[in-house]
Amino acid sequence: MARNIDRLIEVMARLRNPDGGCPWDLEQTYATIVPHTIEEAYEVADAIEKKDMPALREELGDLLFQVVYYTQMAREDGLFDFDEVAGVITDKMIRRHPHVFGPDEVNTADQQTSRWEEHKAAERAAKAAEEGRTPSALEGVISGLPALTRALKLQNRAARVGFDWTDARDILDKIEEEIRELRTEMDSGSAPERVADELGDVLFAVVNLARRLKVEPESALRGTNAKFERRFHRIEALLAEQGRTPGEATLDEMEALWMRAKMEERGA
Repeated sequence: MARNIDRLIEVMARLRNPDGGCPWDLEQTYATIVPHTIEEAYEVADAIEKKDMPALREELGDLLFQVVYYTQMAREDGLFDFDEVAGVITDKMIRRHPHVFGPDEVNTADQQTSRWEEHKAAERAAKAAEEGRTPSALEGVISGLPALTRALKLQNRAARVGFDWTDARDILDKIEEEIRELRTEMDSGSAPERVADELGDVLFAVVNLARRLKVEPESALRGTNAKFERRFHRIEALLAEQGRTPGEATLDEMEALWMRAKMEERGA
């Protein structure tokens, strides 16, 4: 009996077969599939956030299908196939875990993180030397990441070479400084791009504070998004009991209901 991964690869090949395949799948390219891949990755994160294991199993399958999709197109182009992709990542994991597959010794997760980054830095340096250029500490932080996540990665990279705050309170001071600069631009009626630039500085500094406090900013914001959604739904429900909608209530009324929802969550 064929393994399920083999069955999946065969299904993908059938979908992309010009003779009897799916017209939609045949029209797709690497670029057109990218938005679907990003969406599937977020759906995996959503299932984990909700602790929904049946959904996680399904979403992981959807994400795996994206990998199979790309490798099928690459095989058609004579570039590589699924087995080669699996081989590359397997070799990389063995290379970056010499304490498991070799003689090195690592006793803590922090030590492993440090070793992992050392291996990645060595690989980046080797690649730069091969290409005849100077390596950068920020190299490999791809521009396509969500801005919040990319800010965190850029800051982590800079911190590894000593460009970092040592105290979270210093970052709070920096946030307050950036807010003052933002307020100045707003009060002076500056061009929208100037305001956006200063607002970006505030956000970047907030991410830096999260990093220093060992809080994953993307997860923290997802949590706040969920909290906002939950409390706003409560406002809608309370207004519905009065036969009204948010559009028929004043801001002060909704703010009072928001505080009620907040107190209810806290059990007060």
